Order: sequence, then structure tokens, then C-alpha cells
Amino acid sequence: MGDRLAAAASDYSARHLTVLEGLEAVRKRPGMYIGSTDSRGLMHCLWEIIDNAVDEALGGHGEQITVTLHADGSVEVADRARGLPIDVEPRTGLTGVEVIFTKLHAGGKFGGGAYQSSGGLHGVGASVVNALSERLDVEVDRDGATWAMSFHRGEPGEFLDEGEPSPAATFLPFTDASRLRKVGKVKKGVTGTRVRYWADPQVFTKGAEFLADELARRARQTAFLVPGLGIEIIDDRGDERVVHDFKYDGGISEFAEYLAPDPALTATWRLTGEGEFQETIPVLDEETGHMVTREVDRTCEVDIALRWGTGYDTVVQTFVNIIATPKGGSHLAGFEQSLLKLIRDQVAANARKLKAGTDKVEKDDALAGLTAVVTVRLPEPQFEGQTKEVLGTPAVRQIVAQVVARELGAILTSSKRDEKAQASQLLEKVVSEMKARISARSLKETARRKSALESSSLPVKLVDCRSNDVEQTELFIVEGDSALGTAKPARDSEFQAILPIRGKILNVQKASIGDMLGNAECAAIIQSIGAGSGRTFDLSAARYGKVIMLSDADVDGAHIRTLLLTLIHRYMRPLIEEGRVYAAVPPLHRVLVKHRGKPDEAVYTYSDAELHRTLARLKKAGKSWHEPPQRYKGLGEMDADQLAETTMDRTKRTLRRVTIGDAERATEVFELLMGNDVAPRRDLIVSSQPDRDRIDA
Repeated sequence: MGDRLAAAASDYSARHLTVLEGLEAVRKRPGMYIGSTDSRGLMHCLWEIIDNAVDEALGGHGEQITVTLHADGSVEVADRARGLPIDVEPRTGLTGVEVIFTKLHAGGKFGGGAYQSSGGLHGVGASVVNALSERLDVEVDRDGATWAMSFHRGEPGEFLDEGEPSPAATFLPFTDASRLRKVGKVKKGVTGTRVRYWADPQVFTKGAEFLADELARRARQTAFLVPGLGIEIIDDRGDERVVHDFKYDGGISEFAEYLAPDPALTATWRLTGEGEFQETIPVLDEETGHMVTREVDRTCEVDIALRWGTGYDTVVQTFVNIIATPKGGSHLAGFEQSLLKLIRDQVAANARKLKAGTDKVEKDDALAGLTAVVTVRLPEPQFEGQTKEVLGTPAVRQIVAQVVARELGAILTSSKRDEKAQASQLLEKVVSEMKARISARSLKETARRKSALESSSLPVKLVDCRSNDVEQTELFIVEGDSALGTAKPARDSEFQAILPIRGKILNVQKASIGDMLGNAECAAIIQSIGAGSGRTFDLSAARYGKVIMLSDADVDGAHIRTLLLTLIHRYMRPLIEEGRVYAAVPPLHRVLVKHRGKPDEAVYTYSDAELHRTLARLKKAGKSWHEPPQRYKGLGEMDADQLAETTMDRTKRTLRRVTIGDAERATEVFELLMGNDVAPRRDLIVSSQPDRDRIDA
């Protein structure tokens, strides 16, 4: 890809060599800015443009955002906010539109003048998206007119379209001076911005696409976080247009109710407040044009909605300036720290009434059944990493802790009848959780039961490895004894262990924990990993560094992987969160290529499409092969050498790492298809209108 990028860079005109110096770096190392160049990176770029429109809405400008996924692969984001600045920026001599889309760190999020809080990618979002787009068009409604500018891989110019706009149209870069084209008129007072872009196939991997479900999920989340903001998603890529509309006036209180997996034990409480802190940051000096260090006063606004339910699952989502921080950070640390201290103090103050004894409440006891949405807003938040998964600003921890202590403390000590009754129920639940935890631990220590979690012996079926080095060891969960017969001699017995399971394990999505523990296959898996399950799962006790699902490359194999993934996600989630769960990728076909006077060469393919391409390539090269190519109906059809070479040899194999997002989506789909709620499944079947012939087949 580097040669293609260099070739593309050589097309830039001399005038833009300095303008595009930063953007060329983005194209050479896109992963530094958007995390990856697959569908995930593509979605990251889209949200950078959407976040700019959301930032305007946060500032009180515009109440509607429309995102359109076009059939030609492009995407358009339209808002009704103030419109991008079209006047000339004095230092560069360029219009505001060109500065925003070609200069790194030149957006309105720098200097502190435009936004009190924002969600954009450290001020580089628009220019990064532009650099990674084959074509990007901007239209701005402002001052009674519509102004337009286009870019080709970051370089401003004009496309000579014939009909519908396309990145394949002839592009004329500006050579003397850039200009905004006046392409229409609008009524007085009408403002807004429309950005449409085509992602660059030189940068993004083949098959990368915009994920409609993920887009809708995050649009709903954003609509909850910005009350009154309407977000419309239009997908024109299929045979029929699909439209989603999201608008919520209840804000994060409504969000917490939406996220809650159980009936309410308490009302949804809202905790709000703010705090001041000082921060030393580099600031652009307008006189010298250099960055200077200054100490600035910051304000951090805190808004939290939380409620406890009758269940035991904990759902806590955190946000900074409406941007999700899935791995938490200083705001989550402050929330949990203050919440635990407050509940401990209340339990201690009511110890006699609650019969709590002298035992100490732990974090899991306090968080059981909690659903919370924790949001903070502050200028220029510090994130650990460009993709903003962890908030790093240290002062936020104490500010959030103080707001929780003051606001939640007032509710738990309130003399109002409703709040007093709910606080009493909450403390009883927490103490009950504490007692259950202590009882379970005592029982485990004094009289170990012969159950899946507590048996000291390993499963008879487990073919263990010799090494005790957890970082190096791998547990392969294979489908059936026939696959075991092939996998056992194919493995590296020093580091690779094998556990065969009989067909499809129990569907734990709708089974009780008792049923799960009583199921031999589930018990064997938990027992082999050796770290317990559920809330007592201890990742440090896991016996293997990797857990690898190895099943046939067919529908049944995919079903088995989904069942295994549901078990691990529900009862051993830290394995997925730490990136220690993988799916092996066995081949579908084996082609034996003939060589004169030499042994035949084995070529493996992993899909029907890849097989056809491989055979076409061999035919073009004048090579012949043994007909027909072998198709593996299952792992048992491979011999040990073939399985080792393609699937188990660390130097040659391909593994797919399972992320928490993969597991959550699999669990959602599995709940829909296999759960106890019949109505959504019936709606899916009716709407899908399956082919009768396919069902009978």
C-alpha cells in the first residue's frame, strides 16, 4: 500500500505540498488516527463527521442531523447548524472550509473559542477523513447562498461531473488559489453543512463497509445524550430504503431506563454538578504564532443517571462530551470510588437494622443490579490513545466523586418517604449480596462440592499440554471425537491443549446457572480453564493464555462457535475483554497442484470465491491440478499434517480474535433467535419471508 500512497502523493501540485504535508502522514499511517483500516476504521471516520454536527447541537445550533448511506458506497452527513466558516483565515489566507479540511489541529476545538466541550477527534477529525477519502464534497448554506468545495485525497479542486457525482470524474486541482464555488441561493437565515465523501480504496481494506446496525445503535445513544436532537439514518444501499429516526427528550434518565435489564428497585436518580480545576496546556500565541505553555481554568460538568434493579447484572456506560469511553477512565474511577464509600458508610451507619455485622461491602456487592449512565463535559479532555476509549484527565476523578458523594448522599439520607423507602431497599439488597458472597466463599472453602466449578480434578477428556507458562499455552475447544483424533497428533504438545466437546453445547442464553453447571460440556470447559465463572471468575487463575474455538467451516460449526461464545461472554467475560478468545480458521478446500518431476504442491482456500480465483490463476499460469479439488466436510477429513499446517501451526495459521463487540452482537442475535421472548423472533421470521424451498432443503 505504501507504493500506491507514494504514487498518489506525487500527483499533488507544488502549491499544495505544504498544505498536504500533514495529510500525507495520515495516509501513510492511518491506523495512528482511526485505529484500523477495516469497517471499524471506516465507521470511526464517519463518526468524526457526525460528531462535528453533534458538537454544534451541543452548542445550541441545529436540532436535526441526517446521515445517508448512498448506493454508490459514499456517505453524506447533513445538519442545520451555523454552517462552516467561509471567510478567509488571515494566517493561512485560506477559507475556513479549506483550513478545517486540510490542516491538522486547525479546527474550532483549538484555542477554546468555538466550543466549551466537544467530541471531535482532538481537532483533527475532518482533515483526517478528507485525507483518507478518494473524494470529499462540502456544501455550506450561509449568508443567503450555498457554497461548495471538493477535495481529491485531501487536495482541493473541482470535479468535472457528468451526471451523478463520482470520484472517477476528472479532477482539476487548484493551482493559483483556492476558491469556494457559489452553487445556489438559500433563504435568509437558512444555515447548515453537508459533507459527502467516498472512502479511499487505496487506504481501506477490501470489503470494508459502513455497518448500518452499529450506526443506528450509536445514533440512538447520541440522541439519548443530547435531549431534543433528532438523528435520521437513511440507508439506500439495498433494494428498499431503510430509515431510522431517533429523538428523545428525557436525556440520560431515559437512556438508563432503556439500558436496564431488570425491573426497577429504585427510581432513576439524576446526579448533577460541576467542579473547577486548573490544567497546564500548550496554547497557540496569536502574536508569535508559536505554542506556549499556559495554566488555564477548566470547568467539568457532571451528569449521571442511575438506578438499581431487582437483578444482579451491572450495566455502566460512560461518556465524555457525548463520546463513549468503553474502557472507562478517571470519570468511572471517581464514580465507583465515591459510590462504594457512600454505600459502605450507609451500611455501617445502619448495621444493626440491616444485621450487617462487621463484614465489609465490596464493589461487586454495591454494583449488583446497577444501571448507570455517567457523562462529563469539559474542554479538551485528555484521552489515553487517539481512539478515545479511556479518559485520562486526572482532575475529573475527584470532581465526579464529589458530585456523587453530595447528590447520592442526599438521596440515601433523605427524610422524604419515597426516597427513604427506596434507600432502605437498596441497602438491604447490598447487604444481601454481601452475605451471599461471604456464604458462598465459606462454603467453598469448607466443603468443596463435586460441581463443575469446584472439582479439583481436570476433565477426563482434556488432553493437556506440558508447559505451565500461561502466556504461551493454548486451549483448543474442538468439535467431536473425530476432530480430536486429528488434532491430537497435529498439536504442539508442549503448549497446546485440546478439549473435545460433543456437538452443540447447552444454550446458556435461556438456561439457569444451575442447568449450566449441570451440563457436562459447559462444566468441562469451565473446569479446564480453571478460573471459575460468573462474578467469582478470576482471570489471573486461568490456565491458558489463549482459548481457541476450532469447529467445522460450515453452518453447524458457526452455530457451535456462537454457543461457545455465548457461554464465555455470559460467565467468563474477562477472557474476551482481555483479548484471549479466538476462533480458528480452517480451510474449506485443498487443491493439489501438479509439478513435473517434483512432489505435488498443496494449496488451501477458505471460501468458494477464493477457490474459483485460485483455479483461474493456476489455469492462467498453465498449471494443472488433480480433479476434483478436495472439499473438507469437517475437521475429521483432514490428516494431522494438513490440520497442523493450516490451523494449528503458530507460524502459518490464521486466528480471528473475538472482541467484546463481537460477543455482545452474537449474544443479541442469539437472544433474538434462541431466547424466551417469542414476539421479536416471529416478527423477524415474518419480515424475512424465507424461501419455502430453502427450508425444505
